[in-house]
Formats: sequence, structure tokens, C-alpha cells
Amino acid sequence: MEMNPARVVVAVLNWNGLGHLQRYLPGVVHSSKGAARVAVIDNGSTDASVAWVRSEFPEVELVQLSVNAGFAGGYNAGLAGLDAEVFVLLNSDVRTEGDWIRPVLETMEREQFSACQPLIRNDTDPELFEYAGAAGGFMDRDGFMFCAGRIFEVFESDEGQYAQDREVFWASGAALFVRADAWRSVGGLDEDFFAHMEEIDLCWRLKNRGHRVGVCGSSAVFHLGGGTLQKISPFKTYLNFRNNLFLLLKNHHMRPWPFVLLRRMALDGIAAWKFLLEGSPRLFLAVFHAHVDFYRKSGKMFRKRIAEKRAMESANTPPNAAGWYRRSILIDYFFRGRVTFDSLPKDAFVKS
Repeated sequence: MEMNPARVVVAVLNWNGLGHLQRYLPGVVHSSKGAARVAVIDNGSTDASVAWVRSEFPEVELVQLSVNAGFAGGYNAGLAGLDAEVFVLLNSDVRTEGDWIRPVLETMEREQFSACQPLIRNDTDPELFEYAGAAGGFMDRDGFMFCAGRIFEVFESDEGQYAQDREVFWASGAALFVRADAWRSVGGLDEDFFAHMEEIDLCWRLKNRGHRVGVCGSSAVFHLGGGTLQKISPFKTYLNFRNNLFLLLKNHHMRPWPFVLLRRMALDGIAAWKFLLEGSPRLFLAVFHAHVDFYRKSGKMFRKRIAEKRAMESANTPPNAAGWYRRSILIDYFFRGRVTFDSLPKDAFVKS
């Protein structure tokens, strides 16, 4: 993709993350030279983040927000002030090296992807794929997300098995390339999500308008993960369960969508009791509070669903369900022993 580097911006969102910036931003700046500008969007930090960026990297564009608006709100406000044709949303705890931008841009042009991610590996165990995105994201019939290279707690080693470009259902927000016109056409990220799964919502909205989302198999970045919230924190559990229900109510337009939502809510109940029986009452309560908040905001999400349906109709382009998995990943993983992506039946995936 012949792209003027001035028209590509790597945007790092920061909130009191001085340690991550000191560890990762130098590599981002170095590996982006000649390929993209770099910007830091600061989400109302109270530590020395802003002063350190100004002092150490005066060439980095700095967008300062007055409050912590979350992942969604921070990026919406920050990117609104950045002029570019391609936005690269990059977590502050992602290590980049070498020629990682150009291959993704070329893949986006060749495959006509509106959003795309590189392969994402674990920064502390670099041969393993990382939880948040791995080699591209998919969704099963009940709204459970999984990735090529990572299904639940099984992480594959990167042995080149996912080195090809492919269309997926969602791309990770840890390192998300998105065309600015596509971003603006759907209104950016949904701020009601605050954090977690908002990039999946973005990808789903794009796909409902006929856009393609993919992964570039010839570029890789390394994600530390858990930099903002602990992996199994009650707050993260609450966000994940609530936002997953938001996703289904707002975006699921394949029949019979009401039964998918009801089945998912029942499965959430089973998960909550499992947490309690395992001695994790705080996680049990997190799921309970997630459902309470979902019910409280379901009217608003249903209105967004209606708006999305109208947008789909006005787009006059068939929705793109590529990457949807027609089976249950829970059954395949826990009862059939299909714990790697390549062990899943390929004819169960919707093709483009």
C-alpha cells in the first residue's frame, strides 16, 4: 500500500502508564520511522507520563485529555484531533520491532481490509501467541470469542502455521490498523463499553456494513498484556460479561438472534456458579453485576440495534459474516478436545 508516512499515525493510549511508556515507546518510535507518525493520547494521567514524553520524545504528537475516558472514549477523543488515512491503535504495553507497519498496510490494500491486525505474540514468552488477538479473532454461535493460536487457556507456539493473510471476524485492539474513513463511517468506538470488547463491536459494525476485517501473517508485535487490569480481576470480569451481552444485543442480526442472547445469558449463569464453587465469590458477584447493568442499559442498546439495522440497510451492501463459527466452541473445546484452531472443522466457519 503506497502510503505517505505522514498519513499513517500510530496512536498509543496512556493512563498513568509511565513505566510502560519508558519500556515500550522508544521501540515504537524507532520502528515507525519512515512508515508512520507516532502520537500519545493521554487519558488524564496524574503521573509524570506527559512530562516524560515531552522531554524524551518531542517529535511525538501529544494529545492531552482532561479525564480518563476509558479505552473507547480516549481513542474517540484523541483520534478526532489527528489527521490521517490509517489509524493504528496500539496498546502502551506492546513491543514493536523491525518492519512491522508496511506489511500490514500492503495486506490491507491487497485484500481490501478496512481493519487489520498483525500477529500478536507474548512479550514475556515470545514464541507463544498472546491472549488478546493472537492470529486473528473469531466468534462462535453463542457469542464466545476465540482466536487462531489461542482458544481459552491453550496458547500455541508460533511455528509459521498462521503466516498467511486471512479474513477474520474481529481484529485485536492491542494493535489495530483501521482506515480512518471506515472508522468515521461507524462513529468510532462505542463509549458505553468503556473498555474490553469495544474493538470487537467496532469490527462487527464494520462487517454489518459489508467491510472486511483481517490479519496480516507477515508482521508480528509482542504484547505484555494485563497492563491496565489484572487478568482475572473482578472489574475485568464484569466488563467482559456485560460487554459480551452488549455485543449480541446490538449487532447480532442472524436468525434466531433472541435465542442466542437467551442461551448466552444461561451460560453466563453457569459460569457464575462455577466461579462460586471454585472459591471466587468476587467473580460470581462480578457476573451478577454485569447482568444487572446489562438489563439496566438494554433499552439503550436496543435503540442502538435499531440504528445499526438502519445503517446496514442504507449501506446497501450485504453484511459480511466471514469468521463466524456456526458451532459451540465450548462443546468443541471441553467435550471434544479440539483445543487448537487447526483442529476445528473448517466447514463450520462462514466464508466471505
